[in-house]
Amino acid sequence: MANASGAAMDKFQAGAFTHKSSGVTYKVFARDKQAMLSFQSARDPQLNTERQLDYFLGSGHLGITYLYSVQGYLFESPVAYYSASQSYDMKPGLETLTALPPALPMQSACMRCHMSAVQKSDPGTVHHYQGLPFLHTGITCEACHGDTRQHVLTGGKAAVVNPAKLDVPRRDSVCISCHLEGDISVERPGRSAIDYKPGDSISDYLSYFVYEGKDATKRGVSEIEQLSLSKCKRMSGDKMSCMSCHNPHYTPRPEERASFYRAKCLACHTDAAFAATHHPENPDCTACHMPRSGAENIPHVAWTDHRIRKTPETALAMQDINDGDTLTAIFSPQAGNRDLALAYYNAVLDGNTALQDKSYQLLESLKSEISNDKDALAALGVLSEKRGDYKEATMTFEQLRKLDPENLIALLNLGVLRAKSGDLQGAAALLQPAFERNQDIVGLAKNLATIQCSLGDATAAQKTLQTTSQYNPGLQDVQRLLVEFSSCPANKP
Repeated sequence: MANASGAAMDKFQAGAFTHKSSGVTYKVFARDKQAMLSFQSARDPQLNTERQLDYFLGSGHLGITYLYSVQGYLFESPVAYYSASQSYDMKPGLETLTALPPALPMQSACMRCHMSAVQKSDPGTVHHYQGLPFLHTGITCEACHGDTRQHVLTGGKAAVVNPAKLDVPRRDSVCISCHLEGDISVERPGRSAIDYKPGDSISDYLSYFVYEGKDATKRGVSEIEQLSLSKCKRMSGDKMSCMSCHNPHYTPRPEERASFYRAKCLACHTDAAFAATHHPENPDCTACHMPRSGAENIPHVAWTDHRIRKTPETALAMQDINDGDTLTAIFSPQAGNRDLALAYYNAVLDGNTALQDKSYQLLESLKSEISNDKDALAALGVLSEKRGDYKEATMTFEQLRKLDPENLIALLNLGVLRAKSGDLQGAAALLQPAFERNQDIVGLAKNLATIQCSLGDATAAQKTLQTTSQYNPGLQDVQRLLVEFSSCPANKP
């Protein structure tokens, strides 16, 4: 846990990788004691860019990715090092791209399980930080034990949070907060996941949802969900937790792993004859009962099956089903229709557009209850706009803007709606300040530049596109607009 992140050179892996679909070659190398990443394209000789890598993310057990910063915007490298293959490859979801992808924003919510004291991004931004994005690398004592200042100042006399002594929901929350992902997670109204502290219940901050019937073993970060399906957990009930088998303060050496975890199994399976005769030739219980199988959303890795199956044959059985159309809450006793509506909305954003009507209908039925709920209003506004109800969308985004004048979603969508209505000056007045705070967002830059060109200001349009190109080099649509907007006739339709 302490090695979950750090300075890039602390866990540096040099290497090169050429992505066949895009023709882009990525190189990770060291220069002047700094880790560097370069992008070069065989198809576009002008694409030859370097970034200084600031941090690594990942213990290295499965892989390592790197983060870099440009003008205060924090990004994730599009390639990662995979330990199983000992090589670089594209990050999940980028494998089929035919060009260099836009810069990948690293949001605070994505760092909270790898870094400590993660900070919120600047108001009105997605991932821009005036100061440090986090105060400590790795997972510190505070992640499990809460505020330790008095404990340290008193030489250990002042108590800290001991997860083992918490009630069951709060005990399990310490592990759930990072080791449960599900298919969709939703922040509770007015809450941020990075504000969770040990001793709280994670269900006060997040609601988790899964597609009914989907195989839990096919997702990464699903150990909690898998364990809940095991006979061991169902028979043991609340007495069993992650800490029954795992010691967060100790990791057994490879040669000790089999005996270490066998002892954990035998702590419950106490029959002496059984212990002596059950496969004495192979002390590794996990080899049969917790086999490693592929996690579909993470290439090149194997994931330990925490369902603890009785026989190896059933352990490897997988259901071949796709994302369904029904989400259900897990480990989230407070999840209601508001959270369910946002779960369906997030699924739509992830590409499951068949769920758009479900999300809209739920949100529409909750209009009187979400008048001060920024996340729910943003979702309702976007879905109303998708349905072509521009009047409802405009009213919803204006309501959201009153709650949060710098809200990026409200400004973006109101700007587009005003442009569609012919109010180009009003659109520019909304999009310009949004762009000044989010210069790396390509869609925002293209919309603003198009409006600026329509107003006859070629200089402003060119400047907007050139600015976003600093963060997103080589994007063909941006390069095309730079040529197209070299001259902009006034009042262009």
